[in-house]
Amino acid sequence: MGVCYGTPDFPTPSFTGRLKSGMKLTISSSSSSAASNSHDLVVAHDNLAYGDGQILAEHNLTDFSFAELKEATKNFRADSLVGEGGFGSVYKGMLHGREQSGRIKTIIAVKRLNPEGLQGQREWVTEIEFLGRLSHRNLAKLLGFCREDGNLALVYEFMPKGSLNNHLFRKGPTATLPWDVRLKIAIGAAKGLAFLHNSEWKIIYRDFKTSNILLDQSYTAKLTDFGLARSGPQEPETHVSTRIMGTYGYVAPEYVATGNPTKRFPL
Repeated sequence: MGVCYGTPDFPTPSFTGRLKSGMKLTISSSSSSAASNSHDLVVAHDNLAYGDGQILAEHNLTDFSFAELKEATKNFRADSLVGEGGFGSVYKGMLHGREQSGRIKTIIAVKRLNPEGLQGQREWVTEIEFLGRLSHRNLAKLLGFCREDGNLALVYEFMPKGSLNNHLFRKGPTATLPWDVRLKIAIGAAKGLAFLHNSEWKIIYRDFKTSNILLDQSYTAKLTDFGLARSGPQEPETHVSTRIMGTYGYVAPEYVATGNPTKRFPL
């Protein structure tokens, strides 16, 4: 995830409700300014389709217990660690479930919030708001979340080829990408952005960079890290004004100058 260019102002969280149709997940400040800092997720009732993707009528997320995630990651053991960022640490894990056909296993990535990290509870909720209901082949798939005893985590489908950043800058045991694969990744990332921009929410991503483009087994690009995302302007508005947020070296100069993000600035 990127960083905020301004002063962080993360509220102390309180959570209410479960993520079901018509319900809310609320994060609010414990201070007197709670009303202005409240952040609600309200789930709609109709799927909205946009080309290859859709905004789901209701989320399909699992509320994991912390014990489940500890078991899946072998108690967050060091050899399960696959990455670190502003949010915290990402671990590879294995979920065990059962179906009528027998025992099944799902490989997952668990992103665990570091309470002292650059990102906070507000970004955690924002990630759930967007990835919990957005469905597109070029967006990362969020499977669930954990909020227990001060532990906040997000659970994703594991991407075996890692991030585009690792391949381009040869971090770890990654192979050089041939040009046809690079083109496939670029087109996939562009399709993901196009879906975000053209959906009803007109989502402004605000953290488009190579480390936020994950790759599946077939090198299909998946955009991830939506903690800095926000909904874009709704007609008749032409722009929205926000605190300048993003990652140094990737933020558009016009956004830094004006504070007005548009759907074009990630490009």
